[in-house]
Formats: sequence, structure tokens, C-alpha cells
Amino acid sequence: MYGNSRITQQSMTHQALLGLESNQSQLARLQQQMSSGKQLSKPSDDPGGAASALKLRSEVARNAQWSRNADDGLGWLGSIDSTLTGMSEQVRRARDLVLQGLSTGSSSPESRQALATEIDGLRASLLGSANSGYLGRPLFGGTTAGTVAYDTSTGAYVGDSNPVARTVGANARVRVDITGPEAFGPAGSDLFSVLTSVANNLRTNPNQLNSDLIALDGVMKNMTTTLADVGVRYNRVDQMLTAAESHKADVAATLSGIEDIDVAKTTLDLSLQRAAYQAALQATAHIVQPSLLDFLK
Repeated sequence: MYGNSRITQQSMTHQALLGLESNQSQLARLQQQMSSGKQLSKPSDDPGGAASALKLRSEVARNAQWSRNADDGLGWLGSIDSTLTGMSEQVRRARDLVLQGLSTGSSSPESRQALATEIDGLRASLLGSANSGYLGRPLFGGTTAGTVAYDTSTGAYVGDSNPVARTVGANARVRVDITGPEAFGPAGSDLFSVLTSVANNLRTNPNQLNSDLIALDGVMKNMTTTLADVGVRYNRVDQMLTAAESHKADVAATLSGIEDIDVAKTTLDLSLQRAAYQAALQATAHIVQPSLLDFLK
């Protein structure tokens, strides 16, 4: 026969203290969640949720980088667009001057000299615009380490042909630059060579101005095509930026659902846990036997 199990005061005290420790642990966990606003403080809180959160955080970081790349790309393309637009106005003015030089009413040497002087000024201004920079790098110089795309004295192209591209999404890499030869024509028939020829012919050989006009029209057509291409790329990058920002917001919301607490629910759970802890303290006070000193009082 089995004797009756004897429950000692020590075992009762031990069990009561274990219960108090468990209540304290739950209370501390809820208080930590309320103070941090997060329900995941370490992977062991929810291993599956922690793994998902890590993946989502990586995706948030990728989207943030794509957004930064897109912002930089828009800066490049926007600067190119505004620069080319301004230069196109000046090239149209140069074309008007060539037509004046071809006009019989402006065929005197003095008038052609005045036209040539204005052409020289336009060439210098256009050359300065072609050397415009973005964040310390020449807009039309490719990836050159120099500070200009064109030599300011000779008008020769000193950049390179390497493209500048930005990754703006998954499998989406967009070129954000235009080299000088692409925008203004190849060496020898580029904008600055044509304007040099125009100025020289206005002074010395006006019969060649028809050829200069044809060459200048070719440069203008190329600049117009380039502007259209820049606009297309700008719109694409802008759309990718919008998509990246939208996706980043969606991923952040999903991550918040995994990591962040439900404030109302956690507040209620904390109140219930505090009440449970107080009740456990009162129950334990009745269970734990008074000490010998209490008996001697």
C-alpha cells in the first residue's frame, strides 16, 4: 500500500515562489513591450516572426537604397534637361545669326564682323554650359575624374565615353548621363567646331555659311533628340521612385504588424497581469508559514 503523500511547508513555499517568479517574468515582459513598443525584443520571443522581420528589414533597406539612387538619378537627368534646354535657345539664336549672315542686307564686312563677334560670345557661353557639373562632376563628361567635359581653350572633348547608371529597382538599371559627343556631336562636327567655322566664315568666307547652316541644323536636331531621350529616362526613374516608395511603405506596414505591439491589447494584458501578480502576492502571504520570531511575539 502506498502511504499518503505528505505536502510540506517547504514544498508549498517553493511552489508559491515559483508562481511569483513566473508572474514577475510575465509582468516584466509586458512592461518591456509597452516601453519599447515592440513585441519582439529577441529572436526567442517568436523565432518565425524574427526570421520574417529580418527578411523584411533587408527589403526595406533595399528599397531605401533604390529610392536614394532614383533621387540621385533624377538630379542628374533634371540638370541635363535644364542645361540642354537653355543651350538649345542659344543655338537657335546662333542659327538666326547665320541666316542674317546669308542675307544680302547684312552682307557688308562690318555687319558680318558684328555677327561673328556675337557667335564667338555664344560659343563661349555654350562651352561653359557644356562644362556644367552635378555634385562636383561634369554633366557631359561621362565618368571622367576631371572637372570639365570640354577644354575651355580649344573646345575639345576631354571626358570619356563611360556611362553613369543607377540601379532604381529589382533588375532596373537606368543610365542617367549623356556624354558630350552624344549631346553635341562627334569631334570635328560638334557644336563648338561648327560655331568656330561659322564665326570664321562670317569674317572671311560667307559663301560657306550654307554648309555651316546645314551642320548647325544637324547639331540642333541631335540636341532635340537627346532632350527627348532624357525626358523618357527621367519619367522612367520617377516612376521607379514612386514604386519603390510605395513598396517601402507596404513592407514597413507588414514589418510593423510583426514587430509592433497592439497598444490597446498590451495595455489590457498588462493591467490583468498586474492584478494577477497582486493576487498571487496575497495568496503567498497566507501560504508562507510565520517565522519563529512571529510565534515569540
